[in-house]
Amino acid sequence: MKTATELRAAYLSGETTPEEIAQESLAVIAATDSDIHAFLDVYDDVAVQAAKAAELIKEKGEQAPTLCGVPIALKENILVKGKRATASSKILDNYICSYDATIITKLKEAGAVLVGGTNLDEFAMGSSTENSAYGPTKNPHDTTRVPGGSSGGSAAAVAMGAVPVAIGTDTGGSIRQPASYCGLVGLKPTYGAVSRHGLMAMGSSLDQAGTLTNSVADAALVYRIMAGKDPLDMTTIDDTTYPKVEVKEKYRIGVPRDFLREGIDPDVMEAFEHNLEALAKAGHEIVDISLPLFEKGLAAYYIVMPAEVSSNLARFDGIRYGVRAEGESLLDVYQNSRAEGLGTEVKRRILLGTYVLSAGYYDAFYGKAETLRSMMRAELAEVYKTVDIITTPTAPTPAFTFGAQGDPLSMYKQDIFTVPVNLTGVPAISIPMGTVERDGKALPVGVQYIAPHAGEERLFDLGIRTYDQR
Repeated sequence: MKTATELRAAYLSGETTPEEIAQESLAVIAATDSDIHAFLDVYDDVAVQAAKAAELIKEKGEQAPTLCGVPIALKENILVKGKRATASSKILDNYICSYDATIITKLKEAGAVLVGGTNLDEFAMGSSTENSAYGPTKNPHDTTRVPGGSSGGSAAAVAMGAVPVAIGTDTGGSIRQPASYCGLVGLKPTYGAVSRHGLMAMGSSLDQAGTLTNSVADAALVYRIMAGKDPLDMTTIDDTTYPKVEVKEKYRIGVPRDFLREGIDPDVMEAFEHNLEALAKAGHEIVDISLPLFEKGLAAYYIVMPAEVSSNLARFDGIRYGVRAEGESLLDVYQNSRAEGLGTEVKRRILLGTYVLSAGYYDAFYGKAETLRSMMRAELAEVYKTVDIITTPTAPTPAFTFGAQGDPLSMYKQDIFTVPVNLTGVPAISIPMGTVERDGKALPVGVQYIAPHAGEERLFDLGIRTYDQR
């Protein structure tokens, strides 16, 4: 399928129509998704949305909204009024949204055709989409392998050609890692740049909605629509919150070599080195930097995130909304609803979070993790005095086979390069940097670029020049 930018041009030229593209999208889903399982729900009003978009283009031409007629898939932890939002959990199997998330309102105003809700790790907890209560999603590049997570359904929807754009959420790498595994561009914005109103909270100080696309230009296009101050989300920022981050002709790019010592597959590292060579050949300056505290980011993340999970998921009790299990007392209803409705990984993180927040352990664990987080922000601020962008591989390996990371700690290590970005709140983008061979198949791998706060335009500039225009 064409990119969103290409679709707009095709609509305006009369080459195709939103109705034709919507039918193409639905046809791909019908032919492919029984195997891939990217979607949990395909909306029944796609054709109606497409017809309205076509009328708008016919009426307004160049003045039609930016995304008019562009099919977009949505991670099913984002609320769309009148649609189901399960977060891939049995406890929300019957939940129908009563309002639109702010980003959904903005996408609708921009004319997007919302195609359906995509699969994810339950409540966005995982790195493979194996933790969905409705079954795993497969990687379109190799169906024996995972698409990454937790936004694996959104990544697979784009990679299999059903839509040109999908929206995901990123708490510790949940957009960037599946982008790497599926050969896509994945954007995690600055914390607060995009409203979280209407997103099911996992880690409130970490979560950000972002995009999965086939081009950096599309990521920039959709980000600019979704971003902005929102009175319904007091954590959102405006354009003056941070100093302006300038776009440059040539960038000084930092490589944290010490951070890349262990755990990276040799062929992934080889692809990364080739990418550095290409950057240097294009005139950018590559320098080694030190980020010693980033190496401890994974440990801090798996204290901060479960603590916030423990608090945020307390609302799913079988009383206010969602599936309810019967019991002889109110306490029985709470316990039975959560025991039956929540999956193993969700329970693991709730228990861990409750533990680190409990009396006697708060200071020993959670307090220290938050202190480290502040120190990481300070360390990063110092590094950005000498470099414009930081780069690492997005993930240490290509997509792994189902069940290969059965040990939770092994699974958590897949996020080693992505979680420091969420802990510090800066923006990052994953861009395809080539492929590596596994079992006779070429599997995509991604490179991650990290910018200072509010530095999305710098990421778009470098990404378009090194990827879209190559």
